[in-house]
Amino acid sequence: MTASVMLQGAGSNVGKSLLVAGLCRHFARQGITVRPFKPQNMSNNAAVTQNGGEIGRAQALQARACFAAPHTDMNPVLLKPQTETGAQIIVNGAVFGTMKAREYGSRKADLLPAVTAAYDRLSAGCDLVIIEGAGSPAEINLRQGDIANMGFAEARDIPVIMIGDIDRGGVIASLVGTGVVLDVADQARIKGFVVNKFRGDTSLFHDGMKMIADATGWQALGILPWFEAARCLPAEDILDLSGKADTKVHAGAVKVAVPVLKRIANFDDLDPLVSDPNIAVTLLEQGEPVPADTDLVLLCGSKATIADMAYLHRMGWAADIAAHVRRGGHVMGLCGGYQMLGKTISDPHGIEGPAGSIEGLGLLDISTILEGDKTVRLCTGHDVAGKLPLQGYEIHMGVTTGADCARPLVCIDKDAGRAVGDGAVSANGLVAGTYMHGLFANDAWRQAYFASFGKQLDSHVFDDVIEQGLNDLADHLAVHMDMTEFSRIAGL
Repeated sequence: MTASVMLQGAGSNVGKSLLVAGLCRHFARQGITVRPFKPQNMSNNAAVTQNGGEIGRAQALQARACFAAPHTDMNPVLLKPQTETGAQIIVNGAVFGTMKAREYGSRKADLLPAVTAAYDRLSAGCDLVIIEGAGSPAEINLRQGDIANMGFAEARDIPVIMIGDIDRGGVIASLVGTGVVLDVADQARIKGFVVNKFRGDTSLFHDGMKMIADATGWQALGILPWFEAARCLPAEDILDLSGKADTKVHAGAVKVAVPVLKRIANFDDLDPLVSDPNIAVTLLEQGEPVPADTDLVLLCGSKATIADMAYLHRMGWAADIAAHVRRGGHVMGLCGGYQMLGKTISDPHGIEGPAGSIEGLGLLDISTILEGDKTVRLCTGHDVAGKLPLQGYEIHMGVTTGADCARPLVCIDKDAGRAVGDGAVSANGLVAGTYMHGLFANDAWRQAYFASFGKQLDSHVFDDVIEQGLNDLADHLAVHMDMTEFSRIAGL
């Protein structure tokens, strides 16, 4: 029988995703076939799998930690917020529909068979499944029909380890309180706990660990010190990324400014830039202007392109970007950001929100209509300027046409070996966009792109940074966590 264990949090953002990744790498290095699983994720930072579906970016990183290819079975339900109250629902990697929160809440139990079937397929091919919960099971108002936490654990009789975040304070209350509010059956599933993100001397909290253990009956599995190298690993939440950006202020650093859109999506495009010691990324929050010394303004993808375009205008960023270009500055748009660079964006069928259209930045002679099937696929190709090979992915809806498409930024390999131009470049070369995500993760292209406007980067291999980060994380957990007890709870 396949061993399994579920990490749940006493709150959101307690570090579950990275802990699962580190545990996956730890056991994978021991020769154990391990796989990650998250029944339900909510994120607009999606990854594309080899079987042509979407999963949460965190599960793709966890798969990498296992030395495995990402698969839709690792995250069968993905919620991609489009408005404050509604989201696109992805089931088994494909679009299932768009629902308001209340509607989804009433129907999520219907998705449990899809979730358990995905888990069964995944577990059949491995020795160990490490499962990540979502949010906190302490939100007992969501317990009925739950598929994200205790509902799934109950469905497959999975033991639970609870994670608390001491950095935000009140960790004793959050862990003990979580146990108190759960019903007796759910309480009984929790076998151990971990205190995460401790700054300073961990011995100062040994009494606290005993108090939690005495109050709950759970096994204490360790106090995890703050892991600074987490800065090197991809972030799933833009809030996590903000803590990593804008740290390189040395003279000569390439300055990249990124407006943080309301529905920013697939901002994993920023990870290679944030990790590069030669690049300083500034995330522009509401009301912050584009700095005058910016070298590149980068517009990321969006899950609600028209709404985010309106936000871009409302924040004054559209005017700032136009002024930046007039000064000779560069602008890059990826996916939804590429669509915003054009003259108009139209959504006649209300795919991403209310039907309508909006004026874009007008920096490229292109227009976009949101229609047709959703494109979700891994892709290869080359850049037009230097013929450098590229790897990336597409995940978008919409058709973009216009005169500037005659100057594509990249060529993407299609069926039968055809290379098809994608994106557009302005006549003066200052503005460019494409539907291809992952451009900046191509090290040679990243260096060549910045060199094209006089910014020389030292050699920096993004994949090596991720691999070192995962290995360091696994080592960190091996030192500070009781792996023997963890394995016993999981059934190894």
